[in-house]
Amino acid sequence: MTLWSGRMSVEPAKEMMDFSVSINYDKRLAKDDIFGSQVHVQGLLFAGILDNKEALQLQKALEQIAGELDNGTFRFDPADEDVHTAIERRITEILGEVGEKLHTGRSRNDQVATALRLYTKRQAKELIRQILDLQDCLAKRARDAGGAYLPGYTHMQRAQPVLLSHQLLAHGWAFSRDVDRIFQTIRRMDISPLGAGALAGSSLPLDPNFTAKELGFRGRFDNSLDAVSDRDFVAEMLFDCAMLAVHLSRLGEEIVIFSSSEFAFYKLDDAWSTGSSMLPQKKNPDIAELTRGKTGRLIGHLTGFLATLKGLPLAYNRDLQEDKEPLFDALDQLSLALPAIKGLIGTIEFDLTAMAKAADSPELAAVDLAEWLVGKKIPFRKAHKIVGEIVRESLRRGVDLSELVAAHPDLGPDAVQILEPGVAVQRRTTRGGAGIKAVKEQLSDFTERLAADRDLLDKLDGR
Repeated sequence: MTLWSGRMSVEPAKEMMDFSVSINYDKRLAKDDIFGSQVHVQGLLFAGILDNKEALQLQKALEQIAGELDNGTFRFDPADEDVHTAIERRITEILGEVGEKLHTGRSRNDQVATALRLYTKRQAKELIRQILDLQDCLAKRARDAGGAYLPGYTHMQRAQPVLLSHQLLAHGWAFSRDVDRIFQTIRRMDISPLGAGALAGSSLPLDPNFTAKELGFRGRFDNSLDAVSDRDFVAEMLFDCAMLAVHLSRLGEEIVIFSSSEFAFYKLDDAWSTGSSMLPQKKNPDIAELTRGKTGRLIGHLTGFLATLKGLPLAYNRDLQEDKEPLFDALDQLSLALPAIKGLIGTIEFDLTAMAKAADSPELAAVDLAEWLVGKKIPFRKAHKIVGEIVRESLRRGVDLSELVAAHPDLGPDAVQILEPGVAVQRRTTRGGAGIKAVKEQLSDFTERLAADRDLLDKLDGR
């Protein structure tokens, strides 16, 4: 029996129910729905709508149902439209008429919105925890890298030598922005919609402030129409997931490239790579490739859900049932990808010789030659032209760049030492740059940022 059977003269058509049910995927909201219902019972008691005996009976029945769900004995009925219906049906089976009082002053509209916010807030915090674990891994690899360096690239062309630690921390800082975004999303979603009813609240003396506090939200809704129709938090979470996936994909792309035989900077651990069903010699970076591939899927979830939201009138519309599957999938995929990428990064063997050899090409110190000339009071644009002409001449004639630098009147033998292996990367002094001192400071800053983010997460957990 549906929750709205009193209005209809016949049972719903099977095809209609097959199309509209969500029980197959919203079962995961059961824990949050039960918690929301427990707080709703407290609110009904607080308002004097339930007496102590009725409230106690409902709370015990909800605890019983939670136990049945945990141990796998809860029986879902084919007629259950969603997990909320299933739990209400079961509580009525247990308590009879008292169970029928559970939904007093509540609609599935504010009930579902409450459960989904509770679920998303909890999963968002777990997502932050996994990102921080990956960042810890990147920080460790950066610390262990010491003075190792490799070419930095623009346009996939070798540009300047950079410390390996700088390269790793570049990804770490991108993930810090992801963490910051998710914290902000949590703050905005941390509003209780319970008490908004179907769209206009209730004539019963309910107190949404009371239930908001008991649910652990930082506040209650301001407008009941907005409360039941608001899925901004889902869209924001989907964006956060898509942006995080983009950053993971970029890291994955780098691993794919640098572990190829053409680069051979990275060597993958056997436990974190795969082989070929036909080619015996292969070792494939499947984790990196799957992460790169799943990113398109998560971007699709975001764009698809925004398209769902764009034309909806106030307040609740059944279209909003489409909020759950993309959100659940995005969170599921990232919960698998983050530890896999962490394991991959944590076990990579860096070929320091191959990286240094590629970074020691004299051409990669060209900008250092130009800046050396700037130190001699030559305007940068003129210095750029001088060095560019020397590089072009070196390539055209097949002459070693150092010979031309030594012979040039504006440069000379003193400038040749800049082209020596490992010198250019030591010349970086800008804060935040790829120099040794700057990266040491950066690593310290990054470590402090990780500690601060963990403290903030702990405070959210303890609230």
